[in-house]
Amino acid sequence: MTLPSVYQHKFAEKLTILNERGKGVLIRLYNIKKTCTDPRSKPPFFTEKTMEPCIKYVNKKFPNVDMRSSTQHLGPVHKEKADIFRALTAYYQTFVDVLEFRDHVYELLNTIDASQCYFDIHLNYDFTKNYLDLIVTYASVILLLCRIDDRKALTGLYNCTHEMIHGTSDPSFPRLGQMILEYENPLRKLMEEFGPHTKAVSNALLSLHFLFARRNHSADQWRGDQLFSLISNPAGMLAPANSDTMACEYLSLELLERWIVIGFLLCHSCLGSTQSCLDLWRAALRGSLYITLVRDEVLPIHKVTEEAFGSIKGYGKRIADIKECKEHALAHSGQLHRGRRNFLRSAVREMEAILANEPGLLGPKVVYVFMALSFCRDEVTWLCRHSEHVSKAKNPEDFSDSHLAELLFLMEELRRLLRRYQNLVQRYYVQYLSRFDALVLSDIIQDLTVCPEEESVIMSSFVSSLSALSVKQVDEKTKFEFSGLRLDWFRLQAYTSVNKAPLQLRENPDVAKVMNLIIFHTKMLDSVEEMILETSDLSIFCFYIHLLEKLFASTMEEPSMLRYALAFPLLCADFSHATHSLCPEEYPHLRSCALGLCNNFLEEIARQASSCILDTCAEQRNLSEQLLPKHCAATISKARNKRARKAASKKGEVERDKPGAESHRKDRSLVTNLDKLHLMLTELCWTLNYVPSFLVFEHTVTPAEYLSSQLEMRLNRALVRLAQASPGSTELARPSEVLAGVQAYATFLVSLMHRVGLDTGRLLRNVLLQQTQPLDAAGEQTLTTLYTNWYLESLLRQASMGTIVFSPGMCAFVNLPKEGEPTFSAEEYSDVSEMRALAELLGPYGMKFLSDNLMWHITSQMVELKKLVTENMDVLVQIRSNFYQAEQMAMLLPRLTAVENVLKRMTIIGEILWFRSLAQEGLQDVFTNHCPFLMDPIECLKEFVTPDMDIKVTLSIFELATAAGSACDIDPALVAAFSNLKKDGSSPEEEYKVACLLLVFVAVSLPLLAMDPSSVYVSKINGYNNNIHCLAKAIIQVSAALFTIYNKNIESHLKEFLMLASVSLLQLGQDVDKMKAKNKESISLLMHLLVEESSFLTTDMLETCFPYVLLRNAYHEVSRASVLSRLPTH
Repeated sequence: MTLPSVYQHKFAEKLTILNERGKGVLIRLYNIKKTCTDPRSKPPFFTEKTMEPCIKYVNKKFPNVDMRSSTQHLGPVHKEKADIFRALTAYYQTFVDVLEFRDHVYELLNTIDASQCYFDIHLNYDFTKNYLDLIVTYASVILLLCRIDDRKALTGLYNCTHEMIHGTSDPSFPRLGQMILEYENPLRKLMEEFGPHTKAVSNALLSLHFLFARRNHSADQWRGDQLFSLISNPAGMLAPANSDTMACEYLSLELLERWIVIGFLLCHSCLGSTQSCLDLWRAALRGSLYITLVRDEVLPIHKVTEEAFGSIKGYGKRIADIKECKEHALAHSGQLHRGRRNFLRSAVREMEAILANEPGLLGPKVVYVFMALSFCRDEVTWLCRHSEHVSKAKNPEDFSDSHLAELLFLMEELRRLLRRYQNLVQRYYVQYLSRFDALVLSDIIQDLTVCPEEESVIMSSFVSSLSALSVKQVDEKTKFEFSGLRLDWFRLQAYTSVNKAPLQLRENPDVAKVMNLIIFHTKMLDSVEEMILETSDLSIFCFYIHLLEKLFASTMEEPSMLRYALAFPLLCADFSHATHSLCPEEYPHLRSCALGLCNNFLEEIARQASSCILDTCAEQRNLSEQLLPKHCAATISKARNKRARKAASKKGEVERDKPGAESHRKDRSLVTNLDKLHLMLTELCWTLNYVPSFLVFEHTVTPAEYLSSQLEMRLNRALVRLAQASPGSTELARPSEVLAGVQAYATFLVSLMHRVGLDTGRLLRNVLLQQTQPLDAAGEQTLTTLYTNWYLESLLRQASMGTIVFSPGMCAFVNLPKEGEPTFSAEEYSDVSEMRALAELLGPYGMKFLSDNLMWHITSQMVELKKLVTENMDVLVQIRSNFYQAEQMAMLLPRLTAVENVLKRMTIIGEILWFRSLAQEGLQDVFTNHCPFLMDPIECLKEFVTPDMDIKVTLSIFELATAAGSACDIDPALVAAFSNLKKDGSSPEEEYKVACLLLVFVAVSLPLLAMDPSSVYVSKINGYNNNIHCLAKAIIQVSAALFTIYNKNIESHLKEFLMLASVSLLQLGQDVDKMKAKNKESISLLMHLLVEESSFLTTDMLETCFPYVLLRNAYHEVSRASVLSRLPTH
C-alpha cells in the first residue's frame, strides 16, 4: 500500500467518529429495549388487544410481509397507520443507524487489515485503544440488538405503515430485515465475521498481557509493592512519577477485561495456537463473572462463551477451561476484590491526607491520583454489576460492602483536590512541557534516520507548540487547547503503524514513549475535568438504583460510615455523564432520577441528623429539668431534718442524684447515651458540612437546607411534645417548665452552629414564631393552640363551675378545698411567674390569639345577657324610673326573671377578664424586659390620653398599649368584640338602651347574692368562694366598652349604677327576712371593690350614695367572723 493512501484512509478520524457514533447507537438501542420492556412506556398500540394478531402476523412473515394479500390480517394497522408510522419512526431510524454503523465498521476493519497495521498498547496507545474499543462497541451493538424482543415487530410494522402511506417499501428495509435475520444467533455470526481479523485482533490483545497481569494483582501484592504510597521513598517524593505509557497506568481494568473476553470470543482460533493468548484469556475469565455491554446490560461471560464454543468441534478443552475458570471466579473473585477494596480504602486515605497537607506534590505525583481513581472506580463498578446479578453464591458477603461509602467519599476527596489545585498542576506541567518535553522531543526527532515530510511537519509542530508555553499563560488564566496536538499524534500513530510505512513506530519506541508522556502532560493543562471523568465516572449507578439505595441504607446503619454518607448524593451529580447527544429523550428521565435520588438521600441524612439533634436536646432538657425549683424540696427537707437531728425516714426511698452527678466518670470506657448521641451527631454534621452546595443536572443542591427544613418541622413537634404530659393526654405541663425546656433546646441548637453550616438563629426564630400562631407551617397544633384551649376548657371552665376561684391577694386562680384530688393545681398554672412564662412562649401574636378567644367567650355571654335584658325590658325600664320608691321596687323586683343567670354570666365575664388581666401583666413584664426602649414611649404616649381626645385616636393608642401588655381604662379588644354584636335592623338607640338596662339589671340583682352561703368574704384570698368579686371588673370593663361604642359618658353611667346598687343594698339592710340579708356585710364590700377597680369612680362619689361608715362596719364584721371561724370548737 502506497504512503499517500495511508494518509487518505484517515484511520484516526474514522476510529474517533465511529467509536462516538457506536456509543450513541448503543444507548439508543438500550433506550428502545427499556422502553419496550416496560408496559408503561411501550408504544400504546403494542398493548391493544386488536393489534395482537397483526403483531403476530408480522413476526411470523418477517421480513416478507405482503401488503396486498394480508389486508385482512393488517386491518387494525391500516386504521391507525399514521399514528403507528409517527410513533415508530425513531425506533426504525435507530435500526437503520445500526445497519449503517455495521457497514462503516466492516469497511474500516477490512481497510486496516489490508494495510497490515500492527497494534501495541505500549507504543500506539490511542490507535490500539480505539481499535479495540470499536470491536467491543460493535459487538455490544449487535448483542444488544438481539436482546430487543420486539425488533421484528417494530421494523415490520413501520415498513407496513410506510408502504400504506407512501405506496412503497422503505429503501433500507430489505437490507435491515436481512441483517436482523442474520443475527438471530448473534455470536455465531460475529465469530464468522471476525475470522479474517483474527491476526490484528490477537496482536492487539497480546500487547495487553503484561499490562493486564500487572493490573490484576491481589491486595497483598499491591501492599508489598507499596502501591500509591507517596512516602515509601522519601528521597524521591519530589521526583515526577513517569511511565513509558502513562495512559496505561490509569486504564480501566474493566475495559481490559471487556477487550480480552469479547476479543477472544470473536477471534477464538488463536486460543489453540498461541499459549500467551490462552493464558491471557483464562486470566480474564478468572477475574469476573460478568462484563458490561452498556449500562446495566451485562454479559455472563462463562455462560455465553461456553454456549458459543459448545457448537464448535474440538473445543472440549476450552469448555473445560471455561468451567474451571467459572468455579475459580465464584470461589475467589469476590474475596480478591474485597481485599482490593480494603487496601484501597487505607492507601487512598493516606494519599489524600498527604496531598491535602502538601498539595505541591500533586505536580509530580498527579498520575497516582488518576491511578487511584481508576482503581477505585474498577472495584466499585465490579461490585455494582456482580452484587446485582450474582443471586446465589457460597460467600454472599464478598458481593456486598457496607463500607463502600468510604471508598466513594475518598474518590470525591481526590476529585476535589484536583479541582481545587488545578492551577498548581498547570503551573507545574506548563514548565515541564516547555523546558523538558519540548527539548527531549526535539533531540529525538533530530536523531531519526527516516522521517517523511508529513510526519516531520507534525512532529515539528509539536515542538513549536510546546516551546511557546510559559507560566505567564497560567497566571493570566489563558485557556489551553491541545486537542489538535493529541489528534495529530493519533494520526501519526496511524501513519507509522502501517506495515510498509517509511517511519515505523515500533522501530522508534523512544518517540512513542516521549509522546505518550507529552500527551498526558498536555491533558494536565486543558483536560483535567475530562481526565477525572475518564477515571472516576460512576454514572453506571443511575441504572442500579435498587443497589444504590441498598448501599445507602447499610451506610446509614453503620455509625462509622455516617461521615461518608454524603458520597451518595454527590454520586448523583455523575448521572449527567450518562446522557448522550444521540439520545436526548433520555435526559428528562435521567434528570428526574438523579434529583429524586439525591433528594431522598439528603432527606434521610437530614432526618437522622435532626432526630439525633432533637434526642440530644431532649437529654439536655432532662439535665436542665433537674435544676427546676420543684426538685429542691427534697434536698431542703433533708437539710432541715439533719439540722434538727430528726431520724431519717425508713421507707426505702431511692435517693436522687444531684444535678451534675452525670459528669463524674469512674471509668473512661463508660459511655452514656449522650456520648453516643454527640458522636453520631458529629459524624452527621461532618457529612452535611462537607460541601456548601453542589450541582445535579444544573440544579444547585444545598445539604444544610435539608437539615434546616427537617429540623424546623421536627422541632415544632418536639416543642409541642414538651407541653404535653403524655401523647393524647389533655393535661399540659406548666408554662415555666416548658419554657425551661425550650431554653435548653435553644441553647444546644445555638451551640450546633459551630458544627454545621446552619443558621440556627433563623431556625429558632422561624420555629418559635410558628409556635405563636394557631397552626404551624405543617398545619399542626402549636403551643399557642394547646395553651389557649387548655386555659379556656380546663382552668376557666372549672372557675365557672365554682371549683376554682380567683385570688386578688395571690394574683392567681386557686383551688377550693373539696372532696377528691383536684386534677391540677390552679395556682401552679396562673401565678405571676407562670403568666410571664406563658407570655414568653406564646409571644405577642400568641397572646393576641389567646385574647381573641377570651373575647369570643365574653361576647357569647354578652349575647345571652342581652337576650335576658330584652325579656325583662319593661320591668327594668320601670325600675330605672322608680328606684327611689321602695313600694314600687318591692312590686317590680319579683317580676324580674333569670336574675341568678345574669349574675352568673357577669361573674364568668369577670373571671375571664381577670385571667386576661393576669396574662396581660405577664406580657407587659416580658415586653419590658425584652424591649424597655419601646415600653417607655408607649407608657408616655398613654399618659397623653385625655377624655376630650377623639375616641378613635384614644382607642388606637390603647390598642398599641394593650399589645404591649399595658392595662388601659378602656379595653380596645372588648370594644372591638362588642362592636360586632350589633343586631341587624336594630338602631343605636335601642342598643344603647339595652346597655343601660343591663347595668340596672345587675345593680338590682346584687342583693340576691346575700342569700348564697358562698357569698362570704374570705380574707385569705381577698375574695369570695363563688368568685363574685370578679363582678367588679366585669361591670367596670363592660360598661367602659359599651358606652365607648355608643359615644356616651362612662362616668355618669357608672354613677347611676352606684346609685342603683347602693339603694338596692341599703334596702337589703331593712329587709326583715334574715336569710335574705345573711351575708349583707360581705356583699356591701362589692361597692368598695367597684371603686377600687375603676378609674372613673372615686371614694367621694361612693360616699354620696353609700356611706363609708357602712363599709367600715362591714369590714369589721367580716374580719371578726373570719377570726371566730379559725378558733377551735369546744
